[in-house]
Amino acid sequence: MAQGGCSKFGKVFLVIINLVFLVLGLGLLIAGVLVKINALSSDVTPALNSVEVAGYKLGDLANNLSIVFIVIGAFIVLVSGLGLIGGCCEVRWMLVVYAILVLILLIMKIAAVALWFKMRTDFEETVKEELFKSLNDEYENDFLNSTNPISNAWNYAFLTFDCCGVNPVMNKTDNDFTATPWCTKDPGTCYQMGGTMIPRSCCTGVDQSNYIANANPECYRDVKGKYNEMGCYDAVKDLISTYGNVFIAISIVVMVVEVFAVLFAIIICRQAGSD
Repeated sequence: MAQGGCSKFGKVFLVIINLVFLVLGLGLLIAGVLVKINALSSDVTPALNSVEVAGYKLGDLANNLSIVFIVIGAFIVLVSGLGLIGGCCEVRWMLVVYAILVLILLIMKIAAVALWFKMRTDFEETVKEELFKSLNDEYENDFLNSTNPISNAWNYAFLTFDCCGVNPVMNKTDNDFTATPWCTKDPGTCYQMGGTMIPRSCCTGVDQSNYIANANPECYRDVKGKYNEMGCYDAVKDLISTYGNVFIAISIVVMVVEVFAVLFAIIICRQAGSD
C-alpha cells in the first residue's frame, strides 16, 4: 500500500517536474540560439583569446557557451520527454533510460560546477594581469582596420563592452595607455599637455561606424565629459559573474531535483514490473 502510494506520488512528481524541465530545456535551447546569434564579435575575440584561463582561451570559451546551451537544452528536452511519457504511462524501458541519462546529467553537472569554481579562482588571479599584458604589448592605435588584429580587437571591445583600458579610467594622468605601443612608438599621437589621451573608441555616444569622426575631443584629448570609465577587466568580470551565479544556483536546484527524479523513476519501474 505504502509502495503504491509512493508510486502514485512519484508518477505525479515525474510528470510535473519533467514538464518544468521540458520548458527549461526549450528555454536553454532558445537562449543558446540567441547567444549564438548575438555572440561575441569575431573582431573582439582576438583580444580575449590572448588571455587563457585554466588552459582555455577566454574568447573561444565565451563563444562556445552558446553551443553548450544548445546541446544541453536539446538533451534536457529529450530526457524530460522520456521521463514525462515513461512516468505517465509507466513504460519501463523509458524509465530505465531516463534514470541512466539523469544520472549522467547529474555527474556532468557536478563536474561542471567544480570546473566553474576552479576557473573563477583562476580568473581572479590571472585574467587582469594577462589583459594588462596584452594591452601593453599589442595596443597600437584606435583604428579598427590596422594590421594588428589584437589592437583592433581592443577597440572593438571598448565599443562593445562600453569599457576603456583594463583598469577604470580616472583622468589623463591615471589610465592604462601610457606604456602601450600607441604611446611609446610615437608619443605625439597620445600625449597631450598634462597627461595621456585615451582612444576615441573609449568615448560614449559613438559606434563603430562614426567614432573616428564624431568622438568628442574633450573626451579623448582631455579625458573629460562622456567616456567609458569602467575598465574592461571589470566589464568582463561582471558579465561572467552574472551568468556564473545564475549557473551555480540553477545547477544546485536541478541536481537536488534530479536525485529525487531518479529515485521515483526506480520506484515506478519496480511497481510496473510487479503488476
